[in-house]
Amino acid sequence: MAAIARPRRQAFGEGFALFAECLLTGVWFALAAIPVVTVPAALAAASRHLRAFSEGDPTSWGSFWADFREAWRTGWKTGLAMIGAALVLSLNLAVLAQEGVPGRPGFALATFVVAGLAATVLLRAAAEWAPGERWRDLFARALDGTRTDLGGTGILLGGVAVLAATAWALWLLAVPMAGCLAGAAVAVRRRALQRAEEDAGE
Repeated sequence: MAAIARPRRQAFGEGFALFAECLLTGVWFALAAIPVVTVPAALAAASRHLRAFSEGDPTSWGSFWADFREAWRTGWKTGLAMIGAALVLSLNLAVLAQEGVPGRPGFALATFVVAGLAATVLLRAAAEWAPGERWRDLFARALDGTRTDLGGTGILLGGVAVLAATAWALWLLAVPMAGCLAGAAVAVRRRALQRAEEDAGE
């Protein structure tokens, strides 16, 4: 009995430590994302930090900010594109909020779905980021993963919905939840890699 209980306690401790690290990383992410245009770089740094932590590699506050600076240096255009896309979607919702627009519910739902899918693509790209990677290549792989890994896409869409709901209820909750969402992206990435290895082994 003791031999069985010890691994369970250890697994619980490791899982709780990862959860706590996700919450802390959410705070770091929020600080880095204050200018808004830096959101992709902040996500990339947060995901790489959590990836290293989950794999037992050395990582720290300093390495997070070093990754953030590198991701921003190569990905500032991505931040501008993200803001542009968000403005277009927001304008679309503002138009749909007006009375007399035909098919408002359907178009509003489609807008939210597009926004959610765009967020999942960004999360997948950020989870893949490493120094030297080109964002164009990251988004190409993220789009392919979004299309082929429907289970992972569903997980990330659910995470985006939970983040939106918690932010709507109490905006401060979005800070720790952002770290959890980055952790979900890292988990989806690992899940896809494990499936690819299993398929290759067969």
